[in-house]
Amino acid sequence: MRTRSETGRTHVVIIGAGFGGLHAARRLKKADVEVTVVDRGTSHLFQPLLYQCATGLLSQGAISSPIRHLLRRQRNAKVVLGEAKNVDVAARTVAVERPDGSTMTIPYDHLVVAAGMRTAYHGCDDFAEFAPGMKTLDDALAIRRKIIGAFELAESLPDATQRRPWLTFAVAGGGPTGVELAGQIRELATLALENEFRSIDPGEARVLLLHGGDRVLPSFSPALSRRAQKTLDDLGVETHLGVHVTGVTADQVETTTKSEPHEITHYEAKTALWTTGVEAVPFAAALARALGVEQDHGGRVPVEADLSVRGHPEVWVVGDMSSRDELPGVAEVAMQGGRHVGAVIAHLAGGGTDRAAFRYHDLGSAAYIARRHAVVQAGKLQLSGYLGWLAWGVIHIAFLAGMRNRMGTVMNWSATLLTDSRRERAITYGDPETARQPYR
Repeated sequence: MRTRSETGRTHVVIIGAGFGGLHAARRLKKADVEVTVVDRGTSHLFQPLLYQCATGLLSQGAISSPIRHLLRRQRNAKVVLGEAKNVDVAARTVAVERPDGSTMTIPYDHLVVAAGMRTAYHGCDDFAEFAPGMKTLDDALAIRRKIIGAFELAESLPDATQRRPWLTFAVAGGGPTGVELAGQIRELATLALENEFRSIDPGEARVLLLHGGDRVLPSFSPALSRRAQKTLDDLGVETHLGVHVTGVTADQVETTTKSEPHEITHYEAKTALWTTGVEAVPFAAALARALGVEQDHGGRVPVEADLSVRGHPEVWVVGDMSSRDELPGVAEVAMQGGRHVGAVIAHLAGGGTDRAAFRYHDLGSAAYIARRHAVVQAGKLQLSGYLGWLAWGVIHIAFLAGMRNRMGTVMNWSATLLTDSRRERAITYGDPETARQPYR
């Protein structure tokens, strides 16, 4: 990799090829800069549809696109497979660990960090072994193994008492991801798996939605929250509000009532899934130390109005990893932030000196509850039911990366609506360590 002193062009290093990183890179397509995108994986992931991959509605290929393919026509962009570990602020270099364990040093003139977040277990990291989160493609595939594997194991057991824990699914967290995941497990059980088993009735699957708040989807209006709750009730999801998950094992989930701390309930459940809370990835701590700034309670890095870090105008943090009180942790913030930083860097590389402040335009939020039922909120506009479902579909298709993924997803959704089937349910039984231990 060459620096500006060698080529005469500004070198921009982007850490992460998620929404923020990809949009920053694309905004620099026509700028007089060199761009290096560093990511731990080879594909850009559309995280809002991970739960559909986990429940067999979409394949992993439908929600991911190769980074090199997305940037193939951007001649000033390069892609490096590796994980950023440290930053040398004085030398303006990033240390990247490559897949073979070696380390490469990449110099930068501007560093854009869009590394995202990971699942937070709030000090109970031992829960992770039994209750996977859902932030990566590996997480979604591990969850698919747990869900499909649970039905398969239940089929092989001789009586209802033994089957019951395998047919009980506990989802921690009543935000969009938890609500969507719980709804999809019930739909999988009652529609896609209907008539496919001989010893069990998949429709008897019990789905528990465990949430600490007083209503599901707390980021939505109370009216939309109530409509979402009604849809969950109609699906057969059991919602338990005002409870904290305080214990997770291979066979059981424990909850404690917020209002009555001594009121403890145990559920026999072989499958527990975690969707409550996120925290910064480890690189955020290394970056904060190098920059001499203090992370917030979630590990995020504080930024200035233009999304650069105070005292380090050449370092930018976008998306979930940046800390600004007024910004929600949603994909659209990362997209807009990436485009903004790309535009400012292009302006500076062209000889400009001023830096525009980032202004987020809230385009709304959406959550899928069940087929023909979704909620959408954009300012004063509130949609639910069939209209909300149509709007949800249009929004997600528009933001999917790549025409092939858009067309494939529409065709897959259409086939599922017409046939009630879910063909993306392939799992294999193998080494329990590499398979994330789906069978207990």
